[in-house]
Amino acid sequence: MKAIIVDTFGPPSNLLIKDVPKPIPKPGQVLIRIKAFGLNRAELYMRRGEWAESMPIIGIECVGIIEACPDNSFPVKTAVAALMGGLGRTINGSYAEYTVAPVLNVATLAESEDDLCLSWEQAAAIPETYATAWMCLFGNLELKKGQKLLVRGATSALGLAAVTLAAHFGARVTGTTRNPGRHSQLIEAGAETVEPEDSHLAERLNLREAAKFDTVLELVGNSTLLESLALVRRGGRLCLAGFVGGVAPINFNPLLQMVSGVHFSFFGSFVLGTEPFPLSEVPLQEILKMVASGELEVKPSRVFRFDEIQEAHEMMEANEANGKLVILGC
Repeated sequence: MKAIIVDTFGPPSNLLIKDVPKPIPKPGQVLIRIKAFGLNRAELYMRRGEWAESMPIIGIECVGIIEACPDNSFPVKTAVAALMGGLGRTINGSYAEYTVAPVLNVATLAESEDDLCLSWEQAAAIPETYATAWMCLFGNLELKKGQKLLVRGATSALGLAAVTLAAHFGARVTGTTRNPGRHSQLIEAGAETVEPEDSHLAERLNLREAAKFDTVLELVGNSTLLESLALVRRGGRLCLAGFVGGVAPINFNPLLQMVSGVHFSFFGSFVLGTEPFPLSEVPLQEILKMVASGELEVKPSRVFRFDEIQEAHEMMEANEANGKLVILGC
C-alpha cells in the first residue's frame, strides 16, 4: 500500500510517500480502507519529533470503510470513523491507504458508503475535532443552554467546532482570535461577540463578578491559562484542551494563582475510546445528520490530495489553515 512516512524528524519535506506492507488486523482491531483524514496539530509535533511517542506513519483519525474485522464487531463495508486509540502514536496511523484501529476507537457513520449522508472530505472534518469539542463542552464544562461561554483560540479547528456546537445548543458564545479578518467567520459560526486574542483580555474586559463567564474553553494554552482562570465566575468551569499558543511550561502555584470556587479541568482527546471516555458518548451519526440537514455548518477549510501532504503541513505550521484541513485518500 501507499503510505506517507516521516522519513526523519524535521520539516514538512520529510514527509515522503513510500510503498509499505498492508497491515493485518488482530482480534480487537479492524482494517480500514481510508477515504480521507483530517490533519491535527499533534501530527505537526509528531513530525518534528516533539511528541512523547510517534510511529513512522502518523495520523490520529480517518474516515473510511471496514475491509476486515476478525471478531465481527463491525460488518465489512461499514462506513466508519476512527480516532485515537494509539493511531500514529503506538500503532501506524492514518497517513496511508489502510490502517488498523482498535474496535473501541471506531464509530459507525453509516451502514455502507452509499448510505453516508456527506461526502468523504466533509465527513473527515468532523471526527476528532467534534468528538473533542463535544466532550469538552458537555462533559468537562457541563455547558447548559443560556450560559456564557468564552472560547480562546476560537478560529482553530477545535475552536470553530466548539463555537458551532455551543451556539447550536443555545449557549451565548464569545470567541477570541488574533486575526481581525476572521471575526466574521466566528459570527457566522454562532458567536455573539468576538474579542482580539492577546495577553490583556481580562484587563480589557474588566468584568465584575456577575458579568464573568460561566464557562471557558482554553485552547491557546499555557500562555493564557492563568488569565483565563480570572475570567470565570465563582462556581464556573474552565477546561484546558488546546495549545495553539505553544506548549512552553508555566510556573503555576495553585495556592497563590488558583481562583477560589472555580472548577479547572483538562481534556486530552487521546482518552477517547478508553473505558472512562467511551466513543459512544459522542453522537457522531447525529452530528453528521445535522450537518447534512444544514442545522450545523461544517466543511473543511481546504482539501488536499494525498500527494500534497507536504503543502498541507506547511499551511498548518504557518497557522494559515483557517479551520480543518483534510487529505483525500489515495
